[in-house]
Amino acid sequence: MPVNSHQHSDQPTLPLESADDDYEIITSEEVDSVLDSLEALIASTTSENIRSCLEEAADQIYSLVYSEEDQAAEDAA
Repeated sequence: MPVNSHQHSDQPTLPLESADDDYEIITSEEVDSVLDSLEALIASTTSENIRSCLEEAADQIYSLVYSEEDQAAEDAA
């Protein structure tokens, strides 16, 4: 069951596979905020399985606005 299956939003979401020219604008500030929250949640999680899922989600969210090149530059610093 999806995490937010209990939530009903009035805002429609676009499917990731949408071939339309429509797209959702996602800011780096929003991604950073979500990643900070996920990192705190990961740190407080004892289950390796749940932690793995959260880390995978964090990686996918990170890739929404940041490229691998950005990560490589950040790791080099």
